[in-house]
Amino acid sequence: MRTVFRFPMLALLAALLLPALTQAGVEDPRDPDHHFFDPTFGDFPEELEMARADGKKGILLFFEMADCPFCHRMKNQVLNQPEVQEYFGEHFAVFAVDVEGAIEVVTFDGESKTMMDFATRDFRVRATPVFQFFDLDGEPIARFTGATRNTREFMQLGEFVAEGHYRDQNFTRFKRELDGR
Repeated sequence: MRTVFRFPMLALLAALLLPALTQAGVEDPRDPDHHFFDPTFGDFPEELEMARADGKKGILLFFEMADCPFCHRMKNQVLNQPEVQEYFGEHFAVFAVDVEGAIEVVTFDGESKTMMDFATRDFRVRATPVFQFFDLDGEPIARFTGATRNTREFMQLGEFVAEGHYRDQNFTRFKRELDGR
């Protein structure tokens, strides 16, 4: 009778300990909807004014789609990390834009249009996620399409823009220099 219960007990123990072991060395994740993205009414000229007043380096728009597995991966593995949330919160105003959304926004040019038109017509978003950075004049300055490999690469993307490296090199070269290649 003992051998019958030994293996189920080990399986139960492993199931209980595995999540703790896989999280070792990783900070507790926090919901990106509350800790990464800033609340907005979709008036981007107003958001620019607030970003300037708050001393931000610019605005980051996260173009996403509800059924996008790469968007979900970014939210669940990268954008939920406290170090990411703190760094980006310090340097950027960050807003999510639904590429299929019917909600009206006011564009950086002051035009009113749906999120879908803003994403697909103004910024030609064809795949998600897209991370589009803007300077404090509302001009696009850097863009990254797709999910980053990990938190480190996303942090490098933030540094690339916040420190102004986008002005004289592309992101690939910047990463290579950071990695000493």
